[in-house]
Amino acid sequence: MKNIFKLLFGALVFSSAFTSCEKDENKVYFEGGTPPVVTASSTSSLVLTRANENNVALVLSWTNPNYMFNTGVSSQDVTYVLQVDTAGANFTNPKKQEKAIARDLSVSLTVKDLNTFFTKMELQHSVPHAIQMRIKSTLVNESVPLYSNVIQIIYTPYLDFVVEPPGTGPFYTDGQLWIVGDATANGWNNPLPSPYDVSQKFSRVGGSVTKYTLDVNFNATGGYKLIQAQGVWSTQYHALDGTAKFSGDFEKRDADPQFPSPGAGLHRVEVNFQTGRYTVTKL
Repeated sequence: MKNIFKLLFGALVFSSAFTSCEKDENKVYFEGGTPPVVTASSTSSLVLTRANENNVALVLSWTNPNYMFNTGVSSQDVTYVLQVDTAGANFTNPKKQEKAIARDLSVSLTVKDLNTFFTKMELQHSVPHAIQMRIKSTLVNESVPLYSNVIQIIYTPYLDFVVEPPGTGPFYTDGQLWIVGDATANGWNNPLPSPYDVSQKFSRVGGSVTKYTLDVNFNATGGYKLIQAQGVWSTQYHALDGTAKFSGDFEKRDADPQFPSPGAGLHRVEVNFQTGRYTVTKL
């Protein structure tokens, strides 16, 4: 039975096919496809370790969905996306991870690849988690999505981070973090003089080694950066998008852009080194 889905102009066929679009014979209809069937190189539980991070941990392979139209098998490139989520969330978790895989019918994932997924999902390390994976296939403009079967594997991730946290030592027990910049009362003075060395210093969230928070009064304009050593710029943290006032990604590097001021008034800045994300909330 023909699907009522009709593709827009120019998406899947030559434009000449539409010169007489009022005629039924020139209309292109999606007639179906076969959801990809995924197989895994192993579905055994696995404890991930940093020492093995470069080893291939999983190979996923899948079948061609064979998109069919009333004009025949589609000649368009098929794009595949690997979706990763926790069991029970059914791929609705806002923290689920996706990896684009254009054209290929397989993907190899290292221990580091898998652990990075789980780090960004903020899964507790050293604890086993039931993980589900599937493949989503689409044509141009993400049209006609088809979803594969679900592979479920139990993984135990190790402690990791997207951005290296402040401090030294394997568990970063000495990590300290300050905010500096002309969006703050102290300006760009580094080292920070008293009392700013106290009022502009972050605290760890619940003893975490990767999450920091600070309530700070911002100026209406200006920018700021984060430093982990007084008087040192070379190990600073900066935003990746200098226009993202309230949330975004950051990295450790002596570079621009600055984090932009969110506007005048008291705000809470939260920095998550595990995910490499920051959020700013007006109080």
